[in-house]
Amino acid sequence: MAIHEKKSKALLSYKRNAGIVKILGACIFVCLVFCAGFLVRGNTSLLNSLGFGGLAVVDQASEQKAALNNQDSVSTRIKEVESLLATDSLDSYDLNSATTSVLNALIASTGDSYLHYYDDKSYRSYLESASKADSGIGVLFGENNGSCYVVDVFEGSKAAASGVQEGDCITSIDGTKKDDWTMPEVISALNRNDGESVYITWRRPDTSGSGGELYSTTLPYSSQSVPNVTYQMDGSVVNIDIKQISSDSSALVRQVLQEAISKGATSVVLDARDVPGGYLTQAVEIASLFIPSGTVVQIQTKDTTTVKAADGESVTALPLVVITNGRTAGSAEVLAAALQEAGRATIVGTTTQGKGTVQVMQPLSFGGALRYTAANYLTSNGRAIEGSGVLPDITVSNTDSQLMVALEVAASQTTR
Repeated sequence: MAIHEKKSKALLSYKRNAGIVKILGACIFVCLVFCAGFLVRGNTSLLNSLGFGGLAVVDQASEQKAALNNQDSVSTRIKEVESLLATDSLDSYDLNSATTSVLNALIASTGDSYLHYYDDKSYRSYLESASKADSGIGVLFGENNGSCYVVDVFEGSKAAASGVQEGDCITSIDGTKKDDWTMPEVISALNRNDGESVYITWRRPDTSGSGGELYSTTLPYSSQSVPNVTYQMDGSVVNIDIKQISSDSSALVRQVLQEAISKGATSVVLDARDVPGGYLTQAVEIASLFIPSGTVVQIQTKDTTTVKAADGESVTALPLVVITNGRTAGSAEVLAAALQEAGRATIVGTTTQGKGTVQVMQPLSFGGALRYTAANYLTSNGRAIEGSGVLPDITVSNTDSQLMVALEVAASQTTR
């Protein structure tokens, strides 16, 4: 009996242990399968070989969706394509040409008509054009909406004798044709040795602003610069003519004022007609020669508005008249508006161009530079210049009469 009971207890214990072993074995199997799932799902080729390609497709779709979420910039997408070409493509590409093409395509997709990429050569030409008043052929160029045009033809030049007029645009230089030339591109293409000729095809816009007559000229090139700021005395009125607002314009205007005052000048005419803009800092400094204090211009960016004020170094309180026309643009409009709103000048002529946006030229780490619109000009009173311009106090539409009227107004004013 005792022996039978012992056998029964041993059998019961064996069954209990066997059950525990089965449970443990099942748990271990589940864990192994669970872990293997993670390992195998990451191996697309193994899943395919095992006949579980559907699982791989699900993971690829998830990965693609995650990748798309990270492809919210042009640079990320280009980087992916560039990586594929570097790894698998049988062909190669020129880095500089590809950079220019890609950036130009990006620029064309924006609404900024002033956005422009300059390679190394054209950027050097831009810097050169910003520091001189002429192009070497007797013509001063300006730029509007990214297109170069003639703002002045110098008296006595071969260009003047050949019939080049204000408003004319270049369509080709030495056979190289473009629909729209930027000013730096023109300066670069014209640059050559003194005495060498350049063959230019021009377009004179018709009244509708499109199309127009084409004509050609052969002009000699000269590196000799035309003075950016000149003056002459008309009785006791000093008439100061500015070609463009370049890097040294304020110093030149200051020098002219001091000379004219020493010669007995009692009033000033500042001729800003056809001035295509230029350095904003120089426009502020020129305004400061006539305004002792106060706001000259406000610069409105995406995030903030910055005030530029007169520097307190005014040279004269003499009566001032400023002449403007439809080609007075950019920083020249800032200058005219500042003097007008400060009650410092009488504006004579016609409404200015209304180019009241600020372009930034940002050098790039890989060479060249990018120009883009970064802000708007607001006058000292907070009025936008873009699209509206600066209205004259005395409207004189006839070009030949504008200077005469300005001189008469200046002469009639008493010293302040």
